[in-house]
Amino acid sequence: MRLVLLGPPGSGKGTQAALLKDRLNIVHISTGDLLRAAVAAGTELGKIAKATMDAGELVSDELVLQLLEDRLNEPDVANGYILDGYPRNLAQAQALDELLARLNQNIDHALALIVDEEQIVARLAQRAAEQGRSDDSESVVRHRLHVYAEQTAPVVNYYEDKGILTAIDGMGSIDEINQRLCDAI
Repeated sequence: MRLVLLGPPGSGKGTQAALLKDRLNIVHISTGDLLRAAVAAGTELGKIAKATMDAGELVSDELVLQLLEDRLNEPDVANGYILDGYPRNLAQAQALDELLARLNQNIDHALALIVDEEQIVARLAQRAAEQGRSDDSESVVRHRLHVYAEQTAPVVNYYEDKGILTAIDGMGSIDEINQRLCDAI
């Protein structure tokens, strides 16, 4: 089973992806984790990513896609995987489809967590207080939500047009949300 998990920052994607990974016995793939691992391992792609990030620039979609392709060719993904927060824009969604076509794969389900904006702000304010994260200040969170609405929301429509999207109510307890996700699959 190959899944894409979408949702705004603070919607619980990481939490739910970790639970689904264990429940479905599939691999959890986060492109952020792939980048950090490549940098830590000092791979060629990691060196390029590190130089880009050290210069304060965003890592290119092409480099992220190459890291993802390398990961999707590893044997442990044969049973399936969940992509957590990727693709983030329409170009990435289309590039992912091209990559998967080359690998003779396809996305089985795209799941979009729907969470009230004020709930997200409250969740991330709590996370900021608990973990001391400056990227979770209210102004930063509201900006990230605006960017999500502009760039990532069209990806939801993309998967809806393909007939593989299910919108999931992301409000409630972690267990309730996880059960909704499993029911949708």
